Amino acid sequence: MELVGNTFAFPWEVDLMVWLQSHMSDSLISLLSKLSFFGEEIFLILILGFLYWSYDKRVGRRVGLVILMVNVWAPMIKNVILRRRPYMDHEGITLKRLIAPDADPNDIAAQGYSFPSGHSANIASLGASVARSFRKKLLVCLAVVFSLLVGVSRVVVGAHYPTDVLCGWLLGLLVTGIVFFLDRKITDRRLFNGVLLLTALPGLFYCKSADYFTGLGLLIGFIAGSAVEERFVNFENTRQPVRAVLRVLGGGAVFLGLNSLLKLPFSAEFLNGGSYAALLVRGARYAIAAFAAFALYPMVFKYTAKIGK
Repeated sequence: MELVGNTFAFPWEVDLMVWLQSHMSDSLISLLSKLSFFGEEIFLILILGFLYWSYDKRVGRRVGLVILMVNVWAPMIKNVILRRRPYMDHEGITLKRLIAPDADPNDIAAQGYSFPSGHSANIASLGASVARSFRKKLLVCLAVVFSLLVGVSRVVVGAHYPTDVLCGWLLGLLVTGIVFFLDRKITDRRLFNGVLLLTALPGLFYCKSADYFTGLGLLIGFIAGSAVEERFVNFENTRQPVRAVLRVLGGGAVFLGLNSLLKLPFSAEFLNGGSYAALLVRGARYAIAAFAAFALYPMVFKYTAKIGK
């Protein structure tokens, strides 16, 4: 599936990115590029897992829904705006960190569109939702600092224009406000989850990039998994450090392992081909892995209750 996209940018954005990449050392750019990790999938899942599996399920559900809605709504916007990434159109800008390492850098279906920045939206929504849940000044400061660092890193590595980052931050804050508002106003959990899902499904009719199907699969798996857990498992949270760490590591292993296992029936050519069937398989894969991690995996907690005592 060949995607083309649109090219548009303010002149100052391109000039700023070229200037930054030409005046920064490779070691500094490499260091800044690593900060992008804090807006990526595995980091978000680990933080969500810590909140949900260990610290406070209620907070984990709310923060998880904020993050996952960002990961659905951002690609839905991207697939309307269709803005190509800056390194694809400007010779003076080079890409220092791939979005999808296994795919061609110019494959928009795999690398995703540029506007808004998903990394910036992710870290802003994570920081805002956690800070709002616990209402600690330190968490507010950390949210601001990490949002700034991740946003700057996305510009420096050539993956996003500055306006992508600015609008990503705004989107993250907006989604946090919307989800918290709906959570307060809609007391029926099934209705609340249904409203969120309904806003996510229209992307099935027009989105052609992998990031949307990843986000939709995670959202479906998380909503279904947390509902099943609440009804049939109902595990207890723990503040015991050893058990908390083991729960997070075990959950991450379950999610990543099952996600990789579900790739085996399909060829790499099919999975990376960008067809609609491949994108649906991707969404299903993430939904199953998320469901297993948040509904089935917690069943083992009762057998590990004595660890760390």
